[in-house]
Amino acid sequence: MHRTLRLANPRPLLSSARAQPRHLVAVRHNHQNASPAPAASSSSGANVSNDQRTTHFGFQTVPEEAKESLVRNVFDSVASSYDVMNDAMSMGVHRLWKDDFVARLKPGARGPLRCIDVAGGTGDIALRILDFAREKYADRETSVDVVDINGEMLKEGFKRFKKTMYHNTPQIAFKEANAQAMPEAEFPSNTYDLYTIAFGIRNCTSVPDVLKEAYRVLKPGGTFACLEFSRVNNPLFRSIYDQYSFSVIPLLGTLLAGDRASYQYLVESIRRFPPQPEFAKMIQDAGFVTGELHEGKGGAWIDLWDGIASIHTGVKL
Repeated sequence: MHRTLRLANPRPLLSSARAQPRHLVAVRHNHQNASPAPAASSSSGANVSNDQRTTHFGFQTVPEEAKESLVRNVFDSVASSYDVMNDAMSMGVHRLWKDDFVARLKPGARGPLRCIDVAGGTGDIALRILDFAREKYADRETSVDVVDINGEMLKEGFKRFKKTMYHNTPQIAFKEANAQAMPEAEFPSNTYDLYTIAFGIRNCTSVPDVLKEAYRVLKPGGTFACLEFSRVNNPLFRSIYDQYSFSVIPLLGTLLAGDRASYQYLVESIRRFPPQPEFAKMIQDAGFVTGELHEGKGGAWIDLWDGIASIHTGVKL
């Protein structure tokens, strides 16, 4: 399995994250009772000392080194129900958003591309890229390296691609690596024409580090493209969506996947993600050239459904 998937930094695909220290497990179990409003000074069940670097795990504050294992635990849990999860999170329209995301990038329009899809373990963006290039431009040379830190998600993607014409071709590879520090030997600088990340960057411990790595691996002229849940613009719509998110989605997690805590975290992680202008500025700070810091034509991002999700792009010069 390791050889077939061509994993970077090979390790057993059955994640070792389940064998977490006891205090980290406690954070996840307590998480399902989190309040639907962030508390900046709150701490989690993990023992956070004053001199530790911290980050957020949903609405909880945890040591930076703990978040990776906690997030891995979430996605180990939801990997087999990933599409169900996204249907719940987006009211079913994530499929249309992903179609729109890829169509705007037009893979294959200017010849074959070497693409990297990060945090894309289940392969749904990669499959859309390859299908779009083939169907629209008769391109059978564009390739995608699917990268994910979570082996369980990669297993789902590999299983999905076994049913497609791309299986066992040079057009697709699955690699296990951390988006914040992809090994230079496996992911050389100035390699890719297109870097995509969809509904994954908010789960990373350090978004700036992910953006720096994206800049590193792209060729000059290469495009960074991110699809992510974002900040709803209309106050009334935002109120309705918040009510849906905090009331309905965790309940669906319980009913559909038997896992309320993971779905609660995913809702909270959306609320903790920076609003569109702030995230666009982070992309610029990583070195990318974007549109101006506003939405729409000439802007750095495009809102979908009034900002439930947004598409951000930048170019490496």
